[in-house]
Amino acid sequence: MLRFTTSLFLVIAVSLNAIAQEPTDSIATGVETPIDTIQKKKDKYGLRVGIDLFKPILSMVNDDIQGFEIVADFRLKKNIYIATEFGFTDKTGEEDFLIYNAKGSYIKLGGNYNLYKNWLDMNNEIYIGIRYGFSSYSQTLVEYTPNYYGTYFDVPTFNPDTTVDGLTAHWGEFVIGLKVEIFNNLYMGGSIAMKKLFSQDEPDNFGNMYIPGYERVFMNNTGFSFNYTIAYTIPFFKK
Repeated sequence: MLRFTTSLFLVIAVSLNAIAQEPTDSIATGVETPIDTIQKKKDKYGLRVGIDLFKPILSMVNDDIQGFEIVADFRLKKNIYIATEFGFTDKTGEEDFLIYNAKGSYIKLGGNYNLYKNWLDMNNEIYIGIRYGFSSYSQTLVEYTPNYYGTYFDVPTFNPDTTVDGLTAHWGEFVIGLKVEIFNNLYMGGSIAMKKLFSQDEPDNFGNMYIPGYERVFMNNTGFSFNYTIAYTIPFFKK
């Protein structure tokens, strides 16, 4: 009898210990608690490379300007990107009393901050950014006419075709733009840049009318430009 009683107590103790180790929710409902298998969205990090579509289109409709621009950015953090644009421009322009040619290459370096909060699997951007720009170029005075008034004689036109090489310019930009993912990793975008010229080299015989990369030069050393881009992201990882 004593042996039977001892065995019964052991069985009850083991059973109570097993019950105590079961989850409280399982005891209360009789149904196992499901495990949350939904994972948070991971952002793509990689190198995005593309071209400005506006410049080759402009070159096709206007023989006086030729050029191209490559655009690229790399995601550093969720909303922060380092960005660059670089290219080449050859422009012939006509102003009152003169015709000029500006030719050279340029690069712009800076970063963007994405202000847009994406839903679900969207990867779009509405961003602001800053750039530092540098250009190395040449200026050619193709033709000029002296600014004479009140004369009965015909004013002569000169064609010096004088070229000055090795000119440089530095400027800053504030950029506002957007990028939309139209297919997986393929983006269309556009931006407007407001510019301030810090310094520029000028030929001795006339001022800069146009600087590659900076574009039109105004009297107050401010300007603006825009681009329309298509780019592809080469994804490296997600996090």
